[in-house]
Amino acid sequence: MRKSIIQVLKFLAFLLVGLILLWLAFRKTNFTNLGEGLREAKYIWLFLSIFFALLAYISRARRWILLINPLGYKPSLKNAFYAMMTGYLANMALPRIGEVSKCVALGKKEKIPVDQLFGTVVIERFIDFLSLLSIMIIMLIIDSTTIGPFLIDNIYQPIQQKLSDIFGAAWIFWLILSFAGISILFILYKARKSLRKIRFFAKIFDTAKGISHGLKTIAKIERKWEFLFHTLFIWINYTLMTWVVVFAVKSTSHLDLFDGIFLLVIGGLAMSAPVTSGLGAFHFIISRALVVVYGISLEDGLVYAILAHESQMIFGAILGTYSFYALVRKKTHNTVINNPPIPPKGGLN
Repeated sequence: MRKSIIQVLKFLAFLLVGLILLWLAFRKTNFTNLGEGLREAKYIWLFLSIFFALLAYISRARRWILLINPLGYKPSLKNAFYAMMTGYLANMALPRIGEVSKCVALGKKEKIPVDQLFGTVVIERFIDFLSLLSIMIIMLIIDSTTIGPFLIDNIYQPIQQKLSDIFGAAWIFWLILSFAGISILFILYKARKSLRKIRFFAKIFDTAKGISHGLKTIAKIERKWEFLFHTLFIWINYTLMTWVVVFAVKSTSHLDLFDGIFLLVIGGLAMSAPVTSGLGAFHFIISRALVVVYGISLEDGLVYAILAHESQMIFGAILGTYSFYALVRKKTHNTVINNPPIPPKGGLN
């Protein structure tokens, strides 16, 4: 009961943050122009965006299997895909709970230790972070006048200023945070034998051990070139998924593929915010980027953000719901008896 209450409170807290960000995104909007932009949008492009998203999801499921194989398990692509989409559905309730949900779902379906699956998910997230960071660095090298000033003026400087207002200087905050983290880890390591007697800490240590075991699988991947291919294929489809939506809005239809990569990067940063499925954060940062960098009106920027975000949300919710059903449903088998009926003891008359 208490756990359920905590989960509900978490959901409400994250939802509140998302609603505040939505208010910030829409507070200066002319809703008449916004409604007109949504009516005039070419929704056919959203189906193409969803198609690229589906390709990326299938590729992610296959890449996840490549990480799981060195653990000694060979889950089916179908179950890995269903578990992954179930995780995306769970993320719509609480941020990052999807990583846990997809491991639990696949672990139960394929009889794989869940803590070892956590390790593979950590690898996935780390590779995704490196991929996004690499794309950002390449963009900064190719065109430092687009993404660099926007990130500095609209993300880095506001955060730095906020931390400076609270702690006097931003570096003091990071120093305190680093010291606290190292101290906690040191205390946990020194007292690990005593803490193991407590069920809560024993569970944490066992989970950490399983994650560590899962992390070691990256060096044991047999099909490394296939793993690299899927990583590239995933981000190519993410780029196309983001870019084709610009053609749905007249004022953004002139943006080229490089501009689509820019939207992918800042959209990825927004989706990493601790809110439900990037709610509010995505709409705010994307619409402001289109205003600041390309001179597109706020209303048209929000039309693009709504189409890009909500189309994927709806698609993810539908596919995630079906995937959850596919994992939990019980198969029924109809037994057909081909043998002739047994005659009564008195024989046949």
